[in-house]
Amino acid sequence: MKNTYSIRDLEHLTGIKAHTIRIWEQRYNIITPKRTDTNIRYYDSDDLKHMLNISLLNNNGYKISKIAEMTREEVCREVLKIIEKNNNYNDQISALTVAMIDLNEEQFEKIMFTNILHLGFEQTMMNIVFPFLARIGFLWQTDAINPAQEHFITNLIRQKLIVAIDGIVTNPHIKIRRKFLLYLPEGELHEISLLFAYYLIKTRGHQVVYLGQSLPLDDMQKAFEIHKPDVIMTIITSYPDIDNVQDYINELGRRFPDTDILLSGYQVVGQDLQLSPNMTVIPQFKYLVELLEEIQYNRIAR
Repeated sequence: MKNTYSIRDLEHLTGIKAHTIRIWEQRYNIITPKRTDTNIRYYDSDDLKHMLNISLLNNNGYKISKIAEMTREEVCREVLKIIEKNNNYNDQISALTVAMIDLNEEQFEKIMFTNILHLGFEQTMMNIVFPFLARIGFLWQTDAINPAQEHFITNLIRQKLIVAIDGIVTNPHIKIRRKFLLYLPEGELHEISLLFAYYLIKTRGHQVVYLGQSLPLDDMQKAFEIHKPDVIMTIITSYPDIDNVQDYINELGRRFPDTDILLSGYQVVGQDLQLSPNMTVIPQFKYLVELLEEIQYNRIAR
């Protein structure tokens, strides 16, 4: 794992321009870069956390001159006060990033509890958790986090989703219910988005057959024949890979020509794919919510 960050990494992750970071270093001694044997500047994980906290305070009206007078412990205490009363999404995402880097479950729970209390579970997921997961994707690309940190935070989020799903009480007065079959293709392990789709569908009163991760298409077809769902939904993030997605989608269309199929994920959204008439791409969860409202009355509009 790479435990070091360039000034550009700090800029991307904190939103503070590299030029501003340099000025703050020189004028306020806010942070001190380390240097390699070849005199290249770098920062460590503690520096990143400190700059994320500084960015949060600065965005909430704290002058940099005042922040510079605080110890790192005092900065952290001020950040916690803000997080507990502030619904600014970027601030909450920064706080989750620090919790992930520190492997701090208590801090994660506090952030999630506060936001769910203020926003509700659905809006917390849409406006904070999924943008945070996008930031994790950037951290992966820059080799800035290790698998333990990523697994730590995604498993905590997964637990939250499962508890939320289990707590849903179906409204008995809903007259129109559809049956959804949800699964991930063989080799696909990124389950959080599919679990959230499960949550959204179930809260709207529909029935869900949840088959989970890495399911061969033949096995999914057997489950389909047993349950005869109205809608199939899958999310393709990394498997099958981009060169084989079209073939996979073609096979879905061939096997299930009379069933509505919802597709999402990085390998699908924004790609130039040929879709069967019964297929709909879901680029964001807000579109799934709109569609769920629509199919209370009609079949999916294509």
